[in-house]
Amino acid sequence: MSALHPIIAITGSSGAGTTSVTRTFENIFRREGVAAAIVEGDSFHRYDREAMKAAMAEAEQNHRPHFSHFGDDANLFAELQELFRSYAETGSGRSRKYLHNAEEAAPWRQPPGTFTAWAPLPPSSLLFYEGLHGGVTTGTVDVARFTDLLIGVVPVINLEWIQKIHRDRSTRGYSTEAVTDVILRRMHEYVEYICPQFTRTHINFQRVPVVDTSDPFIARTIPTADESLVVIRFANPRGIDFPYLLSMLHDSFMSRANTLVVPGGKMELAMQLIFTPMILRLVAQQKNLLAA
Repeated sequence: MSALHPIIAITGSSGAGTTSVTRTFENIFRREGVAAAIVEGDSFHRYDREAMKAAMAEAEQNHRPHFSHFGDDANLFAELQELFRSYAETGSGRSRKYLHNAEEAAPWRQPPGTFTAWAPLPPSSLLFYEGLHGGVTTGTVDVARFTDLLIGVVPVINLEWIQKIHRDRSTRGYSTEAVTDVILRRMHEYVEYICPQFTRTHINFQRVPVVDTSDPFIARTIPTADESLVVIRFANPRGIDFPYLLSMLHDSFMSRANTLVVPGGKMELAMQLIFTPMILRLVAQQKNLLAA
């Protein structure tokens, strides 16, 4: 953690909705004039698209059915920790970009599914990470300890699967069966690497549908925001103005002393109300230290 060079990390599984949360933060950064260096977790995968296919085939041949993007074998955890450590100490570090599709790849004149070269981060007031492993801890690395604000995005599991199935079918052309195979292959490392992060987060956002999602593999549509509730759990509720949040978020309520429940359609507003003052405090603290 670093008051001089703060780090905010959003962590969550594939299909959890972390990208939507990132857009909310980008709006806050833009509105408040905060220069943020934004890093995507995909940048720290070990393999590009073609190399990952080869690594998966090799894992299958060697009877390692759980090899996936969730685990340490397919990621550069040490390099991610080094980025966080370097930024916390110096306000700088190196990252790269994973080019998901042809539109992202065109300006770089590279094929989709490849990485750009490693490069220094641009000058910034804070580092913002969004991806699978913002709070990961193993026997050799501890990324979570460098974060000043760690946020988990974790829908109930059936909803997470529904969102992933629909996303991968519509944007990546996968069949339901292919996505199901990915979900099953990742389950072991989901439990080992993804779930434990949510015990280290400062705030968790969990979307809970209020419609039947009993069989996520046959769901025709993703439950809408209005068909959901969002459970917001604060690890340390001290200093959180719950009466203000309840007054601003119509139909919200407290389910526990540290847990706020809001209608799904109010999730972005809740994030704006919760995170804007937190970001401003981090930036103000930074400016005071620099002035001193």
